[in-house]
Amino acid sequence: MWFEAAAVIVTLILTGRWLESRAKGQAGAAIRALLALTPDHATALRDGHPVRVAVADLQPGDLVQLAPGERIALDGVLTEGGGHVDESMLTGEPVPVLRAPGDLVTGGTVNGAAALTYRVTATGPDTVLSRIVALVEEAQAARLPVQALVDRVTRIFVPVVMGLAVLAFALWLIFGPDLAHAVVAAVSVLIIACPCAMGLAVPMSIMVGSGAARGLASCSARAMPCRNWRARGWWPLTRPGR
Repeated sequence: MWFEAAAVIVTLILTGRWLESRAKGQAGAAIRALLALTPDHATALRDGHPVRVAVADLQPGDLVQLAPGERIALDGVLTEGGGHVDESMLTGEPVPVLRAPGDLVTGGTVNGAAALTYRVTATGPDTVLSRIVALVEEAQAARLPVQALVDRVTRIFVPVVMGLAVLAFALWLIFGPDLAHAVVAAVSVLIIACPCAMGLAVPMSIMVGSGAARGLASCSARAMPCRNWRARGWWPLTRPGR
């Protein structure tokens, strides 16, 4: 008589696990999309001559030329030229920002219609884009507070419920009419005590939290207060008006 209830519980738990896996997969896709913003090659100036080199070979202090419409490879300071740069991947603002010599440029943003030259100031994990990716990975790997709470409750709740089910089975087997009634009593305790809501609530909270990774950045899963972002030199940004 409890087969349909057991099937519903298993379905809910499996659905929750699927939602959790899907959310983590979307966060992984966001990381891959961020990494794809960095070009593989750039035009560096070697002895005053432009040379096409791999971005991995660039070092702080190298001069890099930017053609119109080219994506900026690494963080740097503009040295020659002036024009608009599309920084929507950072700020969400659709309007390009005017940059002049001495202004900072960020890897992954897109040059406008002007030819520019900039000096590399950060490479590898020190770039803004790499640090954003690291923050998204950290938020994805961290455990949510609700997960820790569920683990603490489960360590007590599950043994208690299993003990009650065994006790019900034993009492019905001793004082009940037959074995079938004892089995039904034990299964009834397990099904009624099952916290079905947590089977969906926890994965749903993970899905909502991981969804922030599809924007630019988010406070970590350990609920780091956003006011601490200023001390880190970071600001959480989304689309304009949000």
